[in-house]
Amino acid sequence: MAYGTRTLWHRPVERPSVPVARSRPTPEAVAALGRLEPAGDIRLLAAPTTSMGATPRITQLLVSEGDRVRRGQLLARFDNAPNQLAELALLRARIQTLTRRLVVQGRDLARFRSLAGQGAIAANELDNREQAYLELQGQLLEARAEYVKSGTDVVNTELRAPMDGTVLRVHSRVGERPVTQGILELGQIDQMEALLEIYESDISRVRVGQRATLTSENGGFSGSLDGTVQLIFPQVRQRQILATDPTGDADARIVEVRVRLDPDDAQRVRSLSGLKVIGRLQP
Repeated sequence: MAYGTRTLWHRPVERPSVPVARSRPTPEAVAALGRLEPAGDIRLLAAPTTSMGATPRITQLLVSEGDRVRRGQLLARFDNAPNQLAELALLRARIQTLTRRLVVQGRDLARFRSLAGQGAIAANELDNREQAYLELQGQLLEARAEYVKSGTDVVNTELRAPMDGTVLRVHSRVGERPVTQGILELGQIDQMEALLEIYESDISRVRVGQRATLTSENGGFSGSLDGTVQLIFPQVRQRQILATDPTGDADARIVEVRVRLDPDDAQRVRSLSGLKVIGRLQP
């Protein structure tokens, strides 16, 4: 007996689908131009103004750019010093004279009061003596007030450092009469930072605490500097730091970001305030 051929059909085995892993795009670092600045205070020291509204000339400049100074240290002297010192000496002599005269008149007044009590002199004579004594007292008080004012003016015959710091730039020299630009800039540069200009389109990728690496665009320092974002300014501004490329967009809108340098790197560039840098903020 012949048997026919029987065909067996097998259902295909369904295998679970495995999702295809898609590689995420690697975040790019945010790049920006910036400059080095002292993290501490920077002050523009101006010349004093005389009572006539003029600015005295510099007769002696005792510091140079890069010098470290201490608070209260003498930095410069001006040509109004001789007149102010002479006026102070004149007022001092006047006060001494008025003081001696007041002592003498005080004794005479006491004697005239005694005589008036005895009826030896007329009452109006005593009144005249007392009036003269009061006028002399007023002159002495005025002289002392002028002396205090003149002493304040003498302070303005010299320039002293208002804080510890480093002379960053000298704007005026001996013989010049400083006006708007002042005499010199004094800054605290023991701690340095970088001011970076981040394009407004990139600012959403910047955060406080983000690490940053800085390099010099023109070889002002070797290697790189490391730091941390300390502050993001809350205002969009026009770009100030221009790239070397003359076709760069000078009208671009940016947000300023301050990067505090690590202490060791800050010491390397403490004398390079204003140096242009290229910053890269790590994603």
